[in-house]
Parts: sequence; structure tokens; C-alpha cells
Amino acid sequence: MYSFDSRVRYSETSENGELTIPGLINYFQDCSTFHSEKVGQGIKTLKEKNRAWIIVYWQIEILRLPKLAEEITTYTMATGMKGLCAKRNFYMKDKEGEVLARADSIWVLMDTERMRPTKITPEDIRPYSKDEPLSMEEKSRKIDLPENMKECPPIQVGKEHIDTNGHVNNCRYIQMVFQLLNEDVKPVGLRVEYVKSAVEGDMICPKIAVEENRIVAGLLDTKGRPYAIVEIVC
Repeated sequence: MYSFDSRVRYSETSENGELTIPGLINYFQDCSTFHSEKVGQGIKTLKEKNRAWIIVYWQIEILRLPKLAEEITTYTMATGMKGLCAKRNFYMKDKEGEVLARADSIWVLMDTERMRPTKITPEDIRPYSKDEPLSMEEKSRKIDLPENMKECPPIQVGKEHIDTNGHVNNCRYIQMVFQLLNEDVKPVGLRVEYVKSAVEGDMICPKIAVEENRIVAGLLDTKGRPYAIVEIVC
């Protein structure tokens, strides 16, 4: 297990003074990155091997979003491996030890030369200790798109969307969806299925369906094939 302490920054808050959903996901993402750097499996080391860990699924439960300047601790741990996939859990606590949010995630190890998943070897996972998974309802990583969806203005991928792997960072897709929503949304959960990577210059064509207790967004290419599918549970 790995953890780091922080305080909620003003730049990470919404108009109501709470940490944004993309801000929460960035804490989780940063925590896993710090963990990898600490055990000697950071970005530079992986690049030398033409490897990169790529997330393919998020399942997040939100109990409470911390407020501006609140002291928080973010945790992550590797919880298992099956086939070409590795699982990692996350959670965030306040200074009293109350759990604010928790998440399950699935990752693949990508061969960045061939741009396809590669077999995870014992050397890839040996630096990470395996911990017991969090008690979370296990949901399908497959998210179906509703039939009737509203088309939204297209988004062209720019340099600001790209991370060190040369494609749109996983949190950016979620940020795009929240920027398209006109209503004030109070999510209690989130699922994200990542299908393929968008790169600089690509055009993302969003479609959104607002239902009674959830919002589903498809971030699609110009032929209607998904880059990512986001489900927000309200």
C-alpha cells in the first residue's frame, strides 16, 4: 500500500468550494504514479522498456467530497492480476479517518512500440505488494450506450489533453463530460470504460443521455466508435 497527504487546493475546487470529480480522479491517478515512482517502476523506467500502464476501467464510489483546504490522505494498493489485466484500489480519507471516496480500477501493460497490450511478467509486479481488495460491489466493466442520446458539440484534441503516453489522459475524458453538463450534478458514483486512445488532432464527438438516476456519455470518434464511455450515478 502507498499513501500521500495533501490539502485541497483552491485550483481543485468547484464553485461550491468542494473538490471537483476530475480533481478526485487526479488524486487517485497521482497516487498510483507516486507509488510506481517509489518502487522503481516510474514513467522513465517504463519508457526505457517501451512499456506503459494504461487504465481501461474506473469504478468510483463517492461518499463526500472534501472542501477547500481540508486535510486529506489518498491511498492505493495493487489487489490482483488476471490474464493481461491488473487491478488497483484507491481510497481517500479526511483527517478524522472518514472514508470520502473509494475506487476500483483495471489496467493493462501496453507495449508502446506495437501499441497493444503485452503479457505482465513477475518482474513487472514484483515491486508491488499485493493487498486485500476493498469491499465494493463488483460491476461489469462494459457500459452500454442508451438508444436515444443527444449530440453535443465536437471537441478537438489539443496539446492540453495529452499526457506522457502521447494520448488523451484518462481524466480528461471525464472532465469533458462534466463541462458539457448544464445542470448541477451531485454524483455518488462513476464508471468509465476506456475503449481506445484519442491523440492530438482527433475529433471527439460526444453524445449524452440524461436518465432518472444516471447520466451516460459516449465520447466517440467521427465514425461513432467510442474512445470512452462515462456513466455518472446521481
